[in-house]
Amino acid sequence: MAKEASNGEGHVSSKPPPSPSPLRNAKFFQANMRILVTGGAGFIGSHLVDKLMQNEKNEVIVVDNFFTGSKDNLRQWIGHPRFELIRHDVTETLLVEVDQIYHLACPASPIFYKYNPVKTIKTNVIGTLNMLGLAKRVGARILLTSTSEVYGDPLVHPQDESYWGNVNPIGVRSCYDEGKRVAETLMFDYHRQHGIEIRIARIFNTYGPRMNIDDGRVVSNFIAQAIRDEPLTVQLPGTQTRSFCYVSDMVDGLIRLMEGEHTGPINIGNPGEFTMLELAENVKELINPDVKIITVENTPDDPRQRKPDITKAKELLGWEPKVKLRDGLPLMEDDFRKRLGISRKN
Repeated sequence: MAKEASNGEGHVSSKPPPSPSPLRNAKFFQANMRILVTGGAGFIGSHLVDKLMQNEKNEVIVVDNFFTGSKDNLRQWIGHPRFELIRHDVTETLLVEVDQIYHLACPASPIFYKYNPVKTIKTNVIGTLNMLGLAKRVGARILLTSTSEVYGDPLVHPQDESYWGNVNPIGVRSCYDEGKRVAETLMFDYHRQHGIEIRIARIFNTYGPRMNIDDGRVVSNFIAQAIRDEPLTVQLPGTQTRSFCYVSDMVDGLIRLMEGEHTGPINIGNPGEFTMLELAENVKELINPDVKIITVENTPDDPRQRKPDITKAKELLGWEPKVKLRDGLPLMEDDFRKRLGISRKN
């Protein structure tokens, strides 16, 4: 039985997990692992699919409504015999036979989740309920990508998994922050009441190729602005901090969590901490030394600091990030230049 970490301690499920497909226990034929990835056409989801498809014993089913995801992110796999893509909204019931569920579906950028906050909270709550119902029916293990936003504007620094957070329940970001908190609650309730095998990852800021170019997140904003010769717009005061994890490191952490024996929640992120001004200076130096850095007004409820304590990830998963920010930014620049059609100046 899976071991629980932090908040879940002392609440071990009294029920055994539901039985998986009989194919898992076949004597003479070892069936492929059937893996469902919700939100698999998105930024992190598509990189996760790439990694899962490298294993010839995996069959991957992606469901995505393409609100923020793109079929282009998966084009190399379309038509592959071990890959299936379904246009589907997780707020509607889904009936498929799978062994593992990576539940990533949800707009993760403020521009998108503020555009339709009701849809965002429906995705977090009803979507997670539907995926847990599916996991219960087919006996699948399910991993939820929760978020560092569950810590809100933290009063503890760095944030470890035992911290309950400091979240505004009625702010413009609450649909995402509180939606993910409810999703975590549902995961543990299904685990305790029905014995579902759960895994919860609290993912911190992630960057890399395939990020939406105009999604309002700070790394993609700065890189797109630098490539277009536009000023880098740092939200005031500029001293607020974030920690940035390269997407390949994030995917490695998620797979280790799914394959391991711990329910979580476990922080997956890079503890290297940068102020927004420091990030802007790095982008300027690495990508376009000629651009200016200007300050603009901040958005409501923007956290002042964010840095993961990844002790649990190191101890329980043997995971820590490998890619440094200064190595990851140029890889993202190459992808953005290709998509924007803007070559480097000689």
